[in-house]
Amino acid sequence: MTTEFDDIRPYTDDEIPGAMRRIAESNALPLLASYVCPDKSLDEVKQMILSFKTISDFQHGVMYSVNQQIIRKSTTEFTFSGAELLRQKTPYLFVSNHRDIMLDASLLQNALVDAGLDTTQITFGANLMMDPLVVDIGKSNKMFRVERPGGSIKDFYRSSMHLSRYIRHTITEENESVWIAQRNGRTKDGNDQTDQGIVKMFCMSNGENKIAALDDLNIVPVAVSYEWESCDVLKALELYQSQSGKYIKKPGEDLNSILTGILQPKGRVHFQACPPIRREELLQFNDSTNNEYHKQVARLIDQRILKAYRLWPNNYIAHDMRYGQQRYAAHYTEAEKQAFEQHLTTLDRYEYDSLALKDILLGIYANPVDNIKNTINQ
Repeated sequence: MTTEFDDIRPYTDDEIPGAMRRIAESNALPLLASYVCPDKSLDEVKQMILSFKTISDFQHGVMYSVNQQIIRKSTTEFTFSGAELLRQKTPYLFVSNHRDIMLDASLLQNALVDAGLDTTQITFGANLMMDPLVVDIGKSNKMFRVERPGGSIKDFYRSSMHLSRYIRHTITEENESVWIAQRNGRTKDGNDQTDQGIVKMFCMSNGENKIAALDDLNIVPVAVSYEWESCDVLKALELYQSQSGKYIKKPGEDLNSILTGILQPKGRVHFQACPPIRREELLQFNDSTNNEYHKQVARLIDQRILKAYRLWPNNYIAHDMRYGQQRYAAHYTEAEKQAFEQHLTTLDRYEYDSLALKDILLGIYANPVDNIKNTINQ
C-alpha cells in the first residue's frame, strides 16, 4: 500500500526481511562484520542479520552494539542527563545542536534505550543516501530522507512542506519521536545556533495556529558536548579554505567525516535533554508576526541548549590561549593544557598559514565559553 510519505519514510517492519537479505549479500559485509561483531564468524553474522524481522530487532541487535563499541573504543566517559524530564510513550521532537554527522543522533539512541525510552526516527540528508547499502542500513534504523536546500524556491518550499507534514504525522499520528538538528549541516565554528528556518518548517504543516503548530510537537532541545570536538581539524581546514571563497566539498568528504567522527578519540561525551518547550512559553509570542515568532522560538531553543552545554577543560584552555589570558586557569591542569597544545601541532603538517589555522581551531573550542556566558547573563 502506497502512502504520501513513501519517498522519505524509513522502512516498515514488513520491509526489514528484504533489507536484511540485501545487507547479508553485500560485498561490504565482511568489513562491516569485522567491526560490528569481531568475535563472530562471517557466516554467524549473516545468520544473525537474516534472523532480524523487525526494526526493533535490527536496532537492538546491531545498532545498539555498534554505538556501544564506538563509546567503548573512542570515549573515556559517556553520560546522559534529563531522562526524568521525559515521559515514556510520549513522542517528542528532539532538536539538537549538531557537531557530528552521525553520532549526535546515533549515540542519543543508546542513551534513550538505557533510560528505558523509545528510540526516535532520525533525519538523514539525501546527500548521504546514495549507496544502496547505506540506504538499507539507514532506513532499517528509522532514518528518513531530508532534501538539502537547492533547486528552485518552489521545489524547496514543496520539500519543506512535505518534511513538515511528515514530522507532524510521525509525532501526532504514529506516536513516534523524531530527532532533527537545529540547523542544516554541522556547526563548524563552535557557535551552536538554531536556524529560524527550521522552526518555520515545523510550523508550515499547521499554518492556521502557530502556537498549536509547535505545542503539538513536544519540542525537547538537546545539548551534546564532546570533550574533543568531532572532526575538529577537518572543520578548521574547511573554515580556513572558505575564507578565500566558497568552499567546494570534495568527493567522499562526507564519508571521511563520518569515519573520522567514529574513530577519533572523543574523551568525555555528555548528552543533556533539556526541559520541553511549554505552551505557556510559546503563548508569550502569540502577538508576534510569524517571522518574529520563528525567531523568538529559535532563540528559546538556543538558550536551553547553551545553558545545558557542558564545557570541558579544552574549551577553557582554548579561550585563554586565543586571548592571551589566564582567566580560566582554574578550570584545567597543566597536563591538560600540554595535551591540548600537542593536539594543535597536528596542524603544522598543512601548508597553510599556521597561525591563522590555529586561531580557527582555538575558536571552535573557545566560542562556546563566550556563548554560554552571554546566555547566562541575559
